[in-house]
Amino acid sequence: MELKELEAALEGVLFAAGEPVGVERLCLGLEVDRATMDAVAQRLMDRYSYERRGIRLVRLDTSYQLCSAPEFAPYIRKTLENRKPARLSQPALEVLAVIAYYQPVTRAYVDQIRGVDSAYTVGLLTERELIEECGRLAVPGRPILYRTTQNFLRSFGLASLEELPDLPSASAEDEQLTLDMQMEVERLQEEEKKPEEEPGITDEELEAAARELAEREALAAGAGGEAEPAEDGDAPEAPVP
Repeated sequence: MELKELEAALEGVLFAAGEPVGVERLCLGLEVDRATMDAVAQRLMDRYSYERRGIRLVRLDTSYQLCSAPEFAPYIRKTLENRKPARLSQPALEVLAVIAYYQPVTRAYVDQIRGVDSAYTVGLLTERELIEECGRLAVPGRPILYRTTQNFLRSFGLASLEELPDLPSASAEDEQLTLDMQMEVERLQEEEKKPEEEPGITDEELEAAARELAEREALAAGAGGEAEPAEDGDAPEAPVP
């Protein structure tokens, strides 16, 4: 397949999909290798941008998707939407930032960093498909882990999480908090892995048992020459004068 034909085929596939398509899936469908696919996608990106087309080809981590050009967003919104989309609140941005930089994380981790309950905000971000569940942490209780989605990358104009801006220098208190939480998680994970064991015998218990055994042996040795004690209920006979 020639280069022009590959570009047209990729454009058609992404337009029909309407959502991100993985690179490996594109390679399989168009019968090309990864390097060729990336080169074709880059040519389309450059062409759309140079010609100031109304669409853009964007890379989202290991996927590609067609979307509208950001400079035409006001016209698209005015034509197709009745109202402006709701903006994220400050708490939502805070929760999203914590998950984006430290993912995968649990809600308890987010709460610990923010100092307030984040249950509602986590649910809201999940509904908007900016974050998603990605498993459970291997500690007692098995809390849910969260991570960002491809929709998050698209919404913030990122190709991958590596393009996130650097975090400002954390304070000593924040660093200590993060370290303490990591140590606690590791401790809980170790406890989860350990099989349940029967409680061991302490040195004191072992020493007491040895003393008791020695006393029994001494009593048995001292009573070796004496008459056997009478059975219960039998009185000893009186001596005959």
